[in-house]
Amino acid sequence: MIDFEEVKKYLPQYLSSKSQDKLFQELKSFPKNIDDRLYSQVLKKDGIVYQGDGINGMLVVNLPLEEIRPVRSMILSNSCSIHADNKKLSPSRIIYAPIFNLQKYVERLTEELKNEENFGTKIAEHIDSLKRQLNTQIFYLPKGGDLEDDSMVFLDRLNNCPTDYITSEEISKRKIFTLSDYGFYLFLIKLSIHFTRVREDIERTLLAPH
Repeated sequence: MIDFEEVKKYLPQYLSSKSQDKLFQELKSFPKNIDDRLYSQVLKKDGIVYQGDGINGMLVVNLPLEEIRPVRSMILSNSCSIHADNKKLSPSRIIYAPIFNLQKYVERLTEELKNEENFGTKIAEHIDSLKRQLNTQIFYLPKGGDLEDDSMVFLDRLNNCPTDYITSEEISKRKIFTLSDYGFYLFLIKLSIHFTRVREDIERTLLAPH
């Protein structure tokens, strides 16, 4: 059971009381509310790239294949780090991962596993887990915003490009969605679990034991 009084300590402090209450209620309903509530229409037309945004036409390479192609992608970089006003001696680059169509993913799994026993049940259980955000390396994106179909992002398939690859004039035209407070909070949790898991059960001592 989740202690929601404990969760409150980690809610963004910049939110208004009304926004905090709404976010808290959404979190209490998790995972039964993984739907278009993950998206916000308020910031979608901003000429700014935010962490968690879906952007059209980001260049992606899937090594060791050498083909580079523009695809829909989700921004993983921190919003402040990639803001145009954040000038650095060593410029930041935008980190992102391609967005995959969920139905096409299911079709691929079906083809790959069709000779295995109970493959249909295995795939159904996997997709159910994915949709409830229980898979640590995948962020599920339900249909919403300008995203026409249920989709997904593999958090271990990263690409990057210069921050000026997208001009401010292009951003609002290429933006597919912006996450709501609820969606953004879930996204940060998934990123934290995937990249910074403390309990890895590896003892990192300074000296090797004798």
